[in-house]
Amino acid sequence: MATPMTPDQWIKALREEGVTDIVEMPGWRTNNRNHKGPFSSVHATMIHHTAGEGSGLPSLVFNGTGDLPGPLCHDYLARSGRLYLVGNGRANHAGTVAANAYDAVLNEREVHPAPDAAEPLDGNAVSYGLECENNGDADRTWPAVQYDIAVRVQAARCRFHGWSANSVWAHKEATRRKPVDPRLPMNQFRDDVAERLAHPASWNPTTEEDNDMPLSPTDIAAVADATVTKLLAGGGALENTDLDRIWSRDVIPAARAPYANSDVATNPTWSPAYSLQTAVEGIRQVLAVVTRIETAVAALGNGVDTAAVVTAVQAAIAQAVIDVDVNITSTPGS
Repeated sequence: MATPMTPDQWIKALREEGVTDIVEMPGWRTNNRNHKGPFSSVHATMIHHTAGEGSGLPSLVFNGTGDLPGPLCHDYLARSGRLYLVGNGRANHAGTVAANAYDAVLNEREVHPAPDAAEPLDGNAVSYGLECENNGDADRTWPAVQYDIAVRVQAARCRFHGWSANSVWAHKEATRRKPVDPRLPMNQFRDDVAERLAHPASWNPTTEEDNDMPLSPTDIAAVADATVTKLLAGGGALENTDLDRIWSRDVIPAARAPYANSDVATNPTWSPAYSLQTAVEGIRQVLAVVTRIETAVAALGNGVDTAAVVTAVQAAIAQAVIDVDVNITSTPGS
């Protein structure tokens, strides 16, 4: 069990964890329900979804309703990734919780069991609460920036108190009253929190693609040389794996770059997944061209000017790679 963080400690921990888009709602430092019960010894940090979306949610979670007074959480995370500091102290977010569910977070167990029907414990007394803007529909996505900040927020709580990621729980894991709150795969979410905790708070994850350099003309020539060698040696058509270097080093980051930080990033038509699929199709077109070249070379028979064939094939492959790059990296609507 641990003493709850002070407002200054919380802001410091957030900024160290890389959370910079923060709104301190007026009065949040003293916004609590401490007069209704204790909030002096905590060992859990819960994640929720709001089951609704809109600009009025920060005010709602701060003030609450006539039936459920605020604060309704400690922090509210908008879909944009902006974090609102809502309350400090006891908050009306968890309600009663199952003993077996709290035992899992208290003892930082890897397995979080389905909650028992009985709910004898006061979850508001022992757990922080993070509300995330999401309507809860089965097909409603979580923007990457929102998910990333949610991971950072929960990691900041855990890091400060020296907890593992298994101190993170979902409302749906604490009570049967909230069976889909939130619609997140919690084991994966805890894995992502654990990954952050394995690094310094300042850590910013990068993908392998982010660190790769684009293909140079020399790279393209090298691939062309290898292709020609394989073709003339009778090795058969190139497989998809033969172009992994082009794929990982050039096409993926180039396809993602034009709209990774724009509104169209959440549009399925221009999502990274769609771009990946488009790029795959481009590579398959290149492979089809190579197969046709292989067939043509085989049909030439003996006595062919090998040097001329090599030159022609190198030029064809280099141009094909360039064409794929141009088609894949063009911006939406161009």
